[in-house]
Amino acid sequence: MGRWQRSNPAANTDFIESEGDVEFTTDGTCVNTTEGWREMRVAIFAKRERGESVHPDQWATRKLPKPHTSVAFAGIENKEQFRKHWNGWAKRLEVADEMISILGDGAHWIWDAATLTFAKRDEVLDVYHGLENISNCGKVLCGSGTKEYKVWRDETTLELLWNGYELIEQRLNRLEKELQTAEERAMQDRSLAKHIESKREAIRKLRGYLSYHVGRLNYRERLAEGRSIGSGQVEGACKNLIGKRLKQTGARWRVRTCRKVSWRGMPGKR
Repeated sequence: MGRWQRSNPAANTDFIESEGDVEFTTDGTCVNTTEGWREMRVAIFAKRERGESVHPDQWATRKLPKPHTSVAFAGIENKEQFRKHWNGWAKRLEVADEMISILGDGAHWIWDAATLTFAKRDEVLDVYHGLENISNCGKVLCGSGTKEYKVWRDETTLELLWNGYELIEQRLNRLEKELQTAEERAMQDRSLAKHIESKREAIRKLRGYLSYHVGRLNYRERLAEGRSIGSGQVEGACKNLIGKRLKQTGARWRVRTCRKVSWRGMPGKR
């Protein structure tokens, strides 16, 4: 199957002839092998037609079209070995010279590899990973499950979707000033000082995370254009394409056999 897909032009005809914006997503999941647990990396090229234009406050209820066609490939390889396959697949699918949307989580290796591979790209941080990190910070600042936290979650969600990092950065700046004032008042209270420091650390982590991805938070523009803002397709592939097939109870795989099994494509129109 792998050789046929790589060598026979007819194998990718459906993908090449399909319409839609080109998307690329990649992620990894661990598989139990005879050499111990190893990470299997998965990547997907897809074409997706655009959906309706919506405002950020409609993002959770909009109907985004499913990918019109997609091709997936995987392997138990390190990031450098795996990246070398990306350009070959892009050429076979005739998208190497097209604008490609790279949708991924916060892993630095994805963005570094994309920079080395794709000349024309539009990078997007998976919105759910972004919101997860904002939520984790809010739980430390406000307390998980509190009314204050729910207000934080709702407000910061819209701030991220409307303005990316800008409004959240302003919020974090205000909070740090408030913490500095509170810290000065709590010089003699060690327990309170420790609590303030945990909040300061949560702010530092969120600031570092979002500032690294500041150019990948263009959610408002993509929602207005009816385009995807999440990498759920590859996460689903990790669970279904790999997990259901290879993570059987008590099963262990030879790395060579596992790699053979995983190099499967998923071409086909809706």
